[in-house]
Amino acid sequence: MNLIKPEKLKKGDTIGFIALSGTVEKEENIYRAKEYFEKKGYKVVFSKNIFDKNRYLAGKDEDKIKELHRFFKDKNINAILCARGGYGTIRLLDKIDFELIKNNPKIFAGYSDTSALQAMILKKTGLITFYSPMAQSDFGVEEVSKVTEKSFFETLQNVGELMLLPERKEAKVYFEGEAKGVLFGGNLATLVSLCGLDFIPSEKFILFIEDLNEPVYKIDKMMTQLLNIEKFKKNISGIILGDFLKNGNKKYFDELFFEIGEKIKKPILSGFKITHAHEKITLPYGAQGYLSTKSKKLIFKSF
Repeated sequence: MNLIKPEKLKKGDTIGFIALSGTVEKEENIYRAKEYFEKKGYKVVFSKNIFDKNRYLAGKDEDKIKELHRFFKDKNINAILCARGGYGTIRLLDKIDFELIKNNPKIFAGYSDTSALQAMILKKTGLITFYSPMAQSDFGVEEVSKVTEKSFFETLQNVGELMLLPERKEAKVYFEGEAKGVLFGGNLATLVSLCGLDFIPSEKFILFIEDLNEPVYKIDKMMTQLLNIEKFKKNISGIILGDFLKNGNKKYFDELFFEIGEKIKKPILSGFKITHAHEKITLPYGAQGYLSTKSKKLIFKSF
């Protein structure tokens, strides 16, 4: 895969907030996020549909596509940050002009539901995107997490090689080893929703996954579905586990990933702040990474 690296984020750049998933529920958070970035020295513009409502969606699909294309084509917009997650990006995938994105590379960032678009952008264009905090839930709150802030700007400003350590007591090795490959994955339920499409990297990848409100039996079902795909099983080189918040049974969760480790014989390490929680890290989706369970670290070149 020929990876495309976007220009790093610089003071004075313009960040476009775009709504591609669920309805923006807290308009005041969007304006607060705008103020946050402006105080940091950036300019902010909104997509035209950012406050639109269409059932549980942020407006009509055709309007979202139009704004996504416009944001990528606009040379005055340096980075695109998703307003929120929820649901909606999978509805857009068959309508997106990926050649347009490939020919106009720039920072694209978000998490959760955004995983669907990030996986397809990587597959169709090779553009590195960013699994990162978003406007409404992370930068629009009254007190932005220092952990979230530090990781976001260090990664998007391309400070060079970064090392991540699992910082929590829950950090656990489910299967030992080392892995190299592109960083791929995101929200597990969203990733599985892509089954049936050509979304799996054609080279070795380190899978990073997280989710919220999914019981262990559903996590089991989703992982089994992915591992039943021959290409997925062949190219996976390791697994990084973020948070699986409110999964109902930690014992069953641990047993499941010990079992998966024995099955695939690939390193599995948990404890990273890839999460729906307040404190979260930013990962370059598609960048080359190195994982070691011995040193308990993930190393990647930011992009």
